[in-house]
Formats: sequence, structure tokens, C-alpha cells
Amino acid sequence: MIFTTSEENYIKSIFHLQQQTGLVNTNALAAEMKTRAASVTDMLIKLKGKKLLQYEKYKGFKLNEAGKKTALDVIRKHRLWEFFLVVHLKFDWDKVHNIAEDLEHISSEELIHRLDNFLGNPSFDPHGDPIPDKHGKIPVINQQSLSTIPLKKMVTVSSVSNQSAQMLEMLKHYNIALGTQLTVNRKFEFDGSLEIKVLKQSPCIISEQVAKNVFVHDV
Repeated sequence: MIFTTSEENYIKSIFHLQQQTGLVNTNALAAEMKTRAASVTDMLIKLKGKKLLQYEKYKGFKLNEAGKKTALDVIRKHRLWEFFLVVHLKFDWDKVHNIAEDLEHISSEELIHRLDNFLGNPSFDPHGDPIPDKHGKIPVINQQSLSTIPLKKMVTVSSVSNQSAQMLEMLKHYNIALGTQLTVNRKFEFDGSLEIKVLKQSPCIISEQVAKNVFVHDV
């Protein structure tokens, strides 16, 4: 089935919202899409007509299995393109999201299959997000927020949940990227900020908000 760019964007947003809340409501989706609730309702009618949604009366809606497969296809393409842009075209990790937003809507299955093989079938994108395989299976990594790590324990950065350009630019300023090894020296009760020590660098202070969006695993 062929979908428009707008339909794919809605499907992807519904998928991400239902990962957080289970069922999704119109107002939450309107906020995510930065549009009016009436526009969301019109799109939901279209997606329901294509048999991608299931409703629970008075509670909300979510993608059915066909809808989830469509969402994972779009997410797979987005993350493969991000990997290509960073690894092979040497884009900075804070520059690739918007480009991949355009490329993810290319519909050629053969192109994506060849791209995946060319890249060596990567499991994670440059921000540490898992890349679904062609069957929609998502690899799992055992990780936790940097804000929960015990003091003086060496850990490795594995992913970043807030991937705004501003967030990634700040992490780049502190030389924090995927694979960076660091320890938490101090936690300040006043505002939850952390003093961290990246290998071969002087200690620096990051906010609690930043720490909650950086995920790590054991070395």
C-alpha cells in the first residue's frame, strides 16, 4: 500500500506516542504534529479507512499490527539514512535528522535493501536508537539513564533520547558521543546536576535534564 508523506509522518508519530502512553488521544497527537485537532481527526479517518488503526471507545486509538509494521518501515529507513549520512558522508550527528526526515519517505524497497547491505546491516543508528530489521524486529540494549548511575562507576554512552540539534550540539561541545566512557564524580542535591569526568578531559557540570536524556551501559 502506498502512503503520502503526511500519512507516514502521522503513523510514525502515533507509534512513538503509543510507546509512551499505550493509547493516544487526538489532542496529544495534535500537539506532537503541531497542528489543529480538526486536522488530526481528518487524518485519523483516512488511516482508519486504510485499516491501520484500532479504537477503544472513550479512551483513544493506537496502531494495529499493519499500522505498526508501516511505522517501523519508516523508522527503519530514517535510521539507516542517518547511519549512512554520519558514517559515509561524515555529517555531524546533530545535522542529519532533518535530512533523514526527507529521505525516509523514499518508497523503493530495493534501494533500502541495498542500503542496509551496503552499511553492513547496522543494529543502531548514530544516536544509539535501534534500527528495525526488514521484519520489524528491534534489537534491545541493556542501558539506563546517566542520572541513575552510581558515583565513580565507569560507563559507556549508548544512546541519546533527546535528539534535538541543540542537545546534540551541547554534547558535542563536551566531547560526549556514542562510545564515550565517563564517570559521575558528584551529584548536586540543589538542582540534580552532575559533575562528570570524560576520559582524558577535565571534569564538567551537566544539568539533570541533560543527564536524564543520556543513556549508558556498563563498560
